[in-house]
Amino acid sequence: MNSQNQLAIIQKDITDDVNKSLTRLQDDGLVLPSNYNASNALKSAFFKLQEVRDKNGKPALEVCSRESIANSLLDMVVQGLSPAKTQCYFIVYGNQLQLNRSYFGTQAVLKRLTNVKDIWSNVIFDGDVFDYEIVGGREKLLKHETKFQNRDNEILGAYAVIKTIEDEEILTVMTRKEIETSWTQAKTKSVQNKFPQEMAKRTVINRAAKSFINTSDDSDLLVQAINNSTENEYDNERVDVTPAEVQKQIEENANTEVIDIEPIPDPQTEQPESQPTKKDEKPSVFELDGPDF
Repeated sequence: MNSQNQLAIIQKDITDDVNKSLTRLQDDGLVLPSNYNASNALKSAFFKLQEVRDKNGKPALEVCSRESIANSLLDMVVQGLSPAKTQCYFIVYGNQLQLNRSYFGTQAVLKRLTNVKDIWSNVIFDGDVFDYEIVGGREKLLKHETKFQNRDNEILGAYAVIKTIEDEEILTVMTRKEIETSWTQAKTKSVQNKFPQEMAKRTVINRAAKSFINTSDDSDLLVQAINNSTENEYDNERVDVTPAEVQKQIEENANTEVIDIEPIPDPQTEQPESQPTKKDEKPSVFELDGPDF
């Protein structure tokens, strides 16, 4: 059997598994965006996956476990994301495939929340006039005035605004020091230097999203999938990080800018349910309190 036929079989088997799990989740109450075509998103994802390699140049579909591929694709579909729209991308860590959201993807998933009308972010440059106040314990934007030439100046910070359906504007502000502290915890260390403005926006949007998402009334399935993708971006001791490959893939996306359900089992690696918890096991997404990037 040639490699193309093998790839087709792998794609069909994993797609079938994802669709079965998706059907079960929809029966449990998951609602996908009305204009979202899961089948097209899966096809687009497999097309992108053929280009993804590990640090040794081996295809992701060959080195990654079937379970990690299927769960990454399931997280993608649950969030209503599409690689074709540069809303997400895939990265190999050891034998694990992980889904990461782009700046556009985070905006898209936030707008799926029932209480969100819009979200945006801006960078604060040296020379800008920026002012905010705290009212009733919440930050409120008062003024941000800038000039075109300020964009070449030093970045002083960034902010994000989530606008609710009640037209309340929830402000999140981060200083440059806070942003850079968050960057030190990310799995990629140098891409921020190449695209600092977009990375700063992405960081503050993730910070704004974290508390808002986990206090929303939306489906736990959607919330957990969102948190999974956020958690994937930070250093931990569970994965074999491949910095060069990670940086290359994120750089390609930057300038264009497992949910806790029954995981799709890998028949070759499935373990008994009674297996004790390992020390380095992935923590619950609801305990996620790491930095935001």
